[in-house]
Amino acid sequence: MTEQWWGEDPRRWSAGRWSLDLRGDELADISVDGALVLRSVRAVVRDRDWNTVALVVERVQEHDASLTLHVRSRGHGSSFVGTVRVHAAESTLTVACDLQTTQPFETNRTGLVVLHPPTVAGTTLSVTHTDGSEQSTTFPRAISPHQPVLDIGALRWTHAGLAVEVVVSGDVFEMEDQRNWTDASFKTYSRPLALPFPVRLAAGARITQAVRVTARRATPAPAAEAPAPQTDAVALITAGRFPEIAVGAATGADPAPEPRADDAVGSLPVLVELDLGWAGWPAALERAARSGGRLDVRLLLPSASKAREATVDALDRAVAALAHHDVSRLGAFWLDGDAAQLADREATALLRSALAHRGDHVAAATVIGGVRTHFTQLNREHHRLDDTVDGLAFSLTPLFHSTGTAQLIESLGIQRLVASQAVVLAAGVPVHIGPVTLHPRVNDVATTPASSPATSELTRGYGAALVAPDDARQRSAPMAAWTIASAAALAVPGVASLAFFEEWGPRGIRDERGIPYPVAAAVRALSELSGQRLLYGGSRDGLLWVVGAVDDRGAATLLAANLGDTDRTLTVLGARERTLTVPAQRWVRSVE
Repeated sequence: MTEQWWGEDPRRWSAGRWSLDLRGDELADISVDGALVLRSVRAVVRDRDWNTVALVVERVQEHDASLTLHVRSRGHGSSFVGTVRVHAAESTLTVACDLQTTQPFETNRTGLVVLHPPTVAGTTLSVTHTDGSEQSTTFPRAISPHQPVLDIGALRWTHAGLAVEVVVSGDVFEMEDQRNWTDASFKTYSRPLALPFPVRLAAGARITQAVRVTARRATPAPAAEAPAPQTDAVALITAGRFPEIAVGAATGADPAPEPRADDAVGSLPVLVELDLGWAGWPAALERAARSGGRLDVRLLLPSASKAREATVDALDRAVAALAHHDVSRLGAFWLDGDAAQLADREATALLRSALAHRGDHVAAATVIGGVRTHFTQLNREHHRLDDTVDGLAFSLTPLFHSTGTAQLIESLGIQRLVASQAVVLAAGVPVHIGPVTLHPRVNDVATTPASSPATSELTRGYGAALVAPDDARQRSAPMAAWTIASAAALAVPGVASLAFFEEWGPRGIRDERGIPYPVAAAVRALSELSGQRLLYGGSRDGLLWVVGAVDDRGAATLLAANLGDTDRTLTVLGARERTLTVPAQRWVRSVE
């Protein structure tokens, strides 16, 4: 039985040859004659720290060929009111926004964004710049670390038999590869990032922009396809080892739950981040260690611009404290400055210097490099890392740009691409992915400094508890299926560990009392495969995923997840064929 609230309930709108799904304020899956043209167009408002301001749709007006959304902004000190209008003609669809702020507001971006589907990767792209000049390029195949196209007036491409033109007006637009954040899209947006931000809008300021989409059939429409088969087939191959499965340290407020006799999860390895500029880091370390699992420790260093002596002293004290715990991995990351959130050469050298004075087991811990944040930063700045580290780390947050469930599910296919590209960047050293969290646990693009807890105690929590919102989906049964699917996407040869969510709390695998959420059973099932021979494969549609492992006796365990709204039958091809039925929004385990 599906949980309707887990997924959006889009409203289909059509006019002539054009159709789209209305998902709140988003105009999604824009199609002509049933063929997808754009992933979406929507109006967005970002405040000075890149926080997304909600646009509330107060009413919708429909006419034969037009759709008007009357919207107002909510939150982050915003006060926009206005409209988003859609008009459909024979071969053209136009989207226009008119937003006015009633109060002064500082914004980094306000206006329309266009999302191109990831299926256009590798397609030739013609660009008309704002001065009228032309450029020929492509939608990048590999995830592009920087903007693939700048100064956009119009874009033209042909894909799947459709010749498409997108003309933008009202500002200068550019494109970024949102696959960096595991979004399933390329995004065309304004204002150019090279220009200063934030921009202060006076009360009464208006933002008016438009996107005109023209789509014509370049080749004859394909013949109608035969009905899809009732049984899906996925081929699994054996390569490498199943990753270690860990959980993030709880960041919620004390008291921590007492261990429960009926806890089916047990002691998993714990990834804990310790801000050495905050007096409460020893308490955070001790609480994480009480779980009984091995520790993957990420030390967060005060600014590189501060006195070196203070940083060295903080590192020495932290390494000494770790001597009392079972530590598997260590990394040192700058908290701010030019190398913020990065374990660069300098931070790694300082960590190794601190470890060199030790004569205990901590000195033997694996030293990793990488980033605290998204693959984006790893993709852009891996050249600044120490190339002698024993591992490369980054985290993953599918709900960075949008919080819809469609975004959450669509990210799965891009997670596979991100993991595979990270393995290439790692050039032979193990990749460690995590923590995987629904929402960002750190705002790495904020223009104002992050606040630290006011006390050294854990009475109000720290870290993600102060930044990431609670999300009811964390407690749902579909979240367990999503976690299995995420692991299936990320577990490629070269990925050595995956850390999901937190030990307990609103962002955890258990609640504040220690009672497991449904996702706990999924994490436990994954952890039982750690170290075995990995069985992995792809997904035909991004909804049905399967991953598995073979133990030393040759027994194979498969975990399959279905993120769709209907039950699915899956045939797994490999050494032995196996058929599984996977209920909608659920996962199953099969041992043979």
